[in-house]
Formats: sequence, structure tokens, C-alpha cells
Amino acid sequence: MLETRDLTIRFGGHVAVDHVSCAFAPGTLTAIVGPNGAGKTTYFNLISGQLPASEGQVLLNGEDITRLPAPLRTHRGLGRAFQLTQLFPNLTVQENVRLAVQARESGRRGGLDLFSVWLDRKTWIAEARQILQSVRLDDKRDAHAAALPHGDQRKLEVALLMALDPKVFMFDEPTAGMSVDEVPVILDLIRELKSRKDRLILLVEHKMDVVRELSDRIVVLHNGALVADGEPAAVIASPVVQQAYLGGAAAEVGPGAELGGTSPRPLPAGQGGSQHD
Repeated sequence: MLETRDLTIRFGGHVAVDHVSCAFAPGTLTAIVGPNGAGKTTYFNLISGQLPASEGQVLLNGEDITRLPAPLRTHRGLGRAFQLTQLFPNLTVQENVRLAVQARESGRRGGLDLFSVWLDRKTWIAEARQILQSVRLDDKRDAHAAALPHGDQRKLEVALLMALDPKVFMFDEPTAGMSVDEVPVILDLIRELKSRKDRLILLVEHKMDVVRELSDRIVVLHNGALVADGEPAAVIASPVVQQAYLGGAAAEVGPGAELGGTSPRPLPAGQGGSQHD
């Protein structure tokens, strides 16, 4: 169980996330949506430890992790997709994933000695290969991470998150910038993770067709505050969401529409929203 209680952050006089209280249970996928600047990514950053809260709490399985740094939250089972700039751009794709597997095992065992690293290296490499195959990057395993095109970089971010095998998966627009052919690979992986009922998934996503298909629940943020929360059809049909985000015209929200502004708009072919708020 993941829970936020009155979670708040202020930047000067601006309240970016405003007393958001929400609980998330294993076996569910919750989509967090709202217009640009609503506070979705900032809320993610507060949960994962990239930003310190001004007020409120983050609890994981009943433990208050509000003051824990991001690496310790990862060891507790909270998984947020890496950004390549935070990794090892000059190492190969396979080595990046292998190191993520090694970091996971180090956290579980309370550290690793040199003998363990030598003994288990082949096992970790085999697991890394399996993960890379699942995201269709095995043919690029020997390429340097920095040399990957943008779509493959996003796949590598997902691969690294899978290598950590967290209890909570946090995806922030996982298909942004991917081609039409690449998107199904990531969506299939999320579906597979969703089938594991002991895992919890949070998804920030602008594409309404993705939100409708994958989510069990939708949470809507606006100006940093939680304004709607519930089953997808009910939330999308609610007057506050219709008026604020869909321009009052539910019929316009079809495949390819975005929750990224005051009204839906068609996406360019093969692209998703890439805004961060």
C-alpha cells in the first residue's frame, strides 16, 4: 500500500502540489491526469524522493518514508523510471541493466562482497539479457546508452525499472516520443506488470486512449489539488472533468486525444505528450 497524506510542496509563494491525500493498493493501475502544469510530475517527484515535501507524508506499507532519500525509497520497493542523464551513458545498454540488477540484489542482501559480485555476474547478465529481450533491445545490448535514439532510450528506462523489480512501478509518460511501432512494446509490458496482482502501478499519461485501456482508476489534479478520483468512466464523465479538461464535449475524446490542455487535441502521428509539470 502506498499513501500520501496532505502532501504539499511550495516554491516560494506557488503551491505546486496542494494537500493531496490518496491511497493506492496493489493489483491496481492508477492513471494520474490533468492539464499541463497541474502538478502531476511534481507529485511523482515527491513520492519518489526527487523533491522534499513542504508538508504532509508519504507512506509505503505503513512506514513513513517522507524524509528518506530516493535511493532508500528504491530499496524499500518504490520504482521510478530512470533518466539516462542519471545513469552511465558511456557504458553499454546491457551493462546499465546488469548494474540495475546488481543494485537490486545488493539492496536485498544488505550489500555485496567481491566474491558475490564475481560469483553472480553471469546470473545478472542472463537476467539483463532477458529483460532487454522483453523490451526489444537485445540486438542493441552492446551499444553505448548515449548512442541510442530517443525511442530506445525510453525502452531502456523501462528495462532499468524492470530490473529493480519494485513493488510500486511509477511511469511518467512512458511512450512519449516513441514511434507508432514502438508504443505497443511498452504498453504490453505494462499490461504484463498489471497482471501481477502484488504490484502497484502509477501512470502519468496524456493519451486518453491509453488511459482508458490500462487504468483501473483515474486521479485528476488541477492547480496541484486533487479534484476527481474514481473509476475511469465515471471520472471522465464527471462535470468537473468535462468542463475543466474536456471542454464540456465528451464526444470529442476519442483515440489519440490528450489530457494536456483545456480541451482534447489530436496527437501527431507516433508522438505523445512530453510536457513535465
